[in-house]
Amino acid sequence: MTMQQSELNQSDRELVRGCLENSRLVQYALYERFSTPLFTLIYRLTGDRETSNDILQDAFLEIFRSMATFRFESSLYTWMRTITTRNAVSYLTKNSRLQVVTDEIPDKPSDSSFDFTAEHLEQAIFSLPAQTRSVFVLVEVEGYKHREVATIMNISEGTSKSQLNYAKKLLRDRLTKPQDE
Repeated sequence: MTMQQSELNQSDRELVRGCLENSRLVQYALYERFSTPLFTLIYRLTGDRETSNDILQDAFLEIFRSMATFRFESSLYTWMRTITTRNAVSYLTKNSRLQVVTDEIPDKPSDSSFDFTAEHLEQAIFSLPAQTRSVFVLVEVEGYKHREVATIMNISEGTSKSQLNYAKKLLRDRLTKPQDE
């Protein structure tokens, strides 16, 4: 373990200890340190800023309530990310935004090519159906394994794989056509 990793782990331990002692300053420090990446994750899953803020607040309440269960078997951020992801997926499921999509899309590259920006990519990702987008974000952006996605989203591993494939086909189709069409 490098010195920087050791300092990071110690910092995590101090944050956990302070939260367990109900120190409002430490809870605020934890929030400040992790709220932006967790909000980004939620926003990528929901595509809605107001909903993302609500889910983030609920996730932090659960994180603070569950802090005593954190065992340092993973990084603090990984543990918090799991709680946050489950909260977002739960919200999407309760609000019927997660549905398996099985429409067939031809798997052929487009003949047209154009330069697209990060904004085009973000718009294309947000245009995906909710479950398809969730699987794509969790696997390709957040680095979850299909097995983990299946557990989090209460779907089969095969469904996770097929939804990822579907997301890639949709993105390929949407990113190979100019936005003006």
